[in-house]
Amino acid sequence: MKNSPLRLSASLAIALLILTDTGTLRADTGTAPDSVEPSVAQSTRAIAGQLLNQLGQKLKTAMTTDGPLAAVSVCKEAAPSIAKSLSAEHGIQITRVGTKVRNSKMGVPNTWQKEALSQFEERLSQGEKPADLEYWQVIDSGNGKRELHYAKAIMVQPMCLSCHGQASDISTPLAEKIKLEYPEDQATGYSVGKLRGAVVITKPL
Repeated sequence: MKNSPLRLSASLAIALLILTDTGTLRADTGTAPDSVEPSVAQSTRAIAGQLLNQLGQKLKTAMTTDGPLAAVSVCKEAAPSIAKSLSAEHGIQITRVGTKVRNSKMGVPNTWQKEALSQFEERLSQGEKPADLEYWQVIDSGNGKRELHYAKAIMVQPMCLSCHGQASDISTPLAEKIKLEYPEDQATGYSVGKLRGAVVITKPL
């Protein structure tokens, strides 16, 4: 039995999640700055992975028990909840941002996150592997304190196109559900291999 457009659309969210990374003191591209201890860099990467893995599990459960349309609502509700929990647990700020925004309440990149996305686009154009796309920056946040900015790229995979491809190719029931949950959605028109967004972390040092 062939997969329906709705079942493919549900798979896209999990595929997307599984694939995943004032005065400036140091900005780097693919490697952590020397001023960041290896243990801190490792834990930062691990926390980004936690966000993706936890959200992926919730989406998988919703899709199995209630079907693909339910996964759209779960993503909207679960992603902010998981990000809030991880932020409190680790004393950081973590979320996901997009090159085109679907959830305007949590997906809009700020200045440094736009810089990270811009760097990712440039590095992709130069042939760098998507799996290597990380952004690291350490800034002086004032009063002798420093702050780490980290981003890990999320790429568009084939099944992502069910929800993020050309609007004319998205199934009608799913399009209606997306419109209901995300009335300001802009996150369509992608093609395979394009940059979808990033997991981003702000962490006091």
